[in-house]
Amino acid sequence: MTYDLVVIGSGPGGYVCAIRAAQLGLKTAVVEKEKTFGGTCLNVGCIPSKALLYASHMFSEAQSGLAPLGIVVSPPRLDLASMMRHKQQTVDANVNGVAFLFKKNKIDSYHGVGKIEAPDKVIVTTSEGERQILETKNIVIATGSSPAPLRDASGAEIVKDEKIILSSTGALALEKVPEKLIVIGAGVIGLELGSVWRRLGSEVVIIEYLDRILTGFDTEIASRFQKILEKQGLSFKLASKVTNVSQTKKGATVSLAAVDGSSQETLSADAVLIATGRTPFTYQLGLEEIGVAMERGRIIIDDHFATNLKGIYAIGDVVRGPMLAHKAEDEGIALAEILAGEAGHVNYHVIPSVVYTTPEVAAIGLTEEEAKSQEIPIAVGKFPFSANGRARAMRETDGLVKIIAHAVTDRVLGVHIIGASAGELIAEAAVLMEFSGSSEDLARTCHAHPTLSEAMREAALAVTRRALHI
Repeated sequence: MTYDLVVIGSGPGGYVCAIRAAQLGLKTAVVEKEKTFGGTCLNVGCIPSKALLYASHMFSEAQSGLAPLGIVVSPPRLDLASMMRHKQQTVDANVNGVAFLFKKNKIDSYHGVGKIEAPDKVIVTTSEGERQILETKNIVIATGSSPAPLRDASGAEIVKDEKIILSSTGALALEKVPEKLIVIGAGVIGLELGSVWRRLGSEVVIIEYLDRILTGFDTEIASRFQKILEKQGLSFKLASKVTNVSQTKKGATVSLAAVDGSSQETLSADAVLIATGRTPFTYQLGLEEIGVAMERGRIIIDDHFATNLKGIYAIGDVVRGPMLAHKAEDEGIALAEILAGEAGHVNYHVIPSVVYTTPEVAAIGLTEEEAKSQEIPIAVGKFPFSANGRARAMRETDGLVKIIAHAVTDRVLGVHIIGASAGELIAEAAVLMEFSGSSEDLARTCHAHPTLSEAMREAALAVTRRALHI
């Protein structure tokens, strides 16, 4: 079979790239090594974690959040099996949706491991060992990433059995609530899944090598967010290096030492989640054999997503930039348009990041530290949700909106939010920044009252010290 485009990987980057290519008239096929479409995001990542985050938040609200609203209920009882069914139903709906879109857009799909034999040839090997050759004008590598390994003091990789020692995959499928959970890594994955199990009854301790949580986020935002999480019952051991994780008869132990060498200790837990990041998935693709250039595990591409071999492209987690599903989607769309002769483009300065805890954390653009390190003159406006009428009515007053604008041009350079629906509110900042908007543009835009979005306008007003409600 001969195609205009073969996409290896059906995660958000791969399936969106394939759909856009098919819309533009390219004969397209997708190769997926798993039995279902959607990659990590839909099957064991973004989608199932959000299903559990929402369900666990509802459980927490039923426990303590409804009485202040005048709603009296009997103490809620957790039915974890039903919660997991909700998670799986959510996953299935999304996965089946991708399969439907492939059929709708006449995209051929192949289940098996795809190996690139040449810039115009992909060999697909099924789990039964059957091989099929796909000839194509172009190949897109969109194979995503996998959980990063953690090594002990001797350098040996700590094995995850997904029952006691977990990756994010195992942490999404526990059959009972662990009495105590240790999370290694205070990034997005660790904080989200730690929050899920804390709400459901676990004692959660989060260990982080750095002296802060959420590296890459604005320092002020991360510091405030940590205090909120601590009030919710999560505890942190920062500036701590894990030296060993061992299984025991009752669970596991984690040995750790202060990064400065001042102390050592060993903690026990029923389960340990290793959430130390993700690594590009470039195995089994034959990249070394055909000479695709790579650096630090990632595929090197140019500004048009092309590798050093003509006809082979790469997008998403396997290339430079943040490992985010929506970043991969935008790259997939842009690449499909480039291959069809159009002008595809991704603005990497306007890619939002969201932590789906309660409250949510969202960020886009430069942090205050990044702006200062680049010697950019800035003006900062902040507005707390405690002064927002809708937030008060919802009893969601934790957090703030922080806007960073250029002190001379007033162009908005970054927006950072802690608060209810921060992941939705950040879209307003994305649109503003995509069109090079100023804080004045936002400040003079009428916002409905009462809404959480008014905090965005007030923060924009605060850039020039004229917020109205503080």
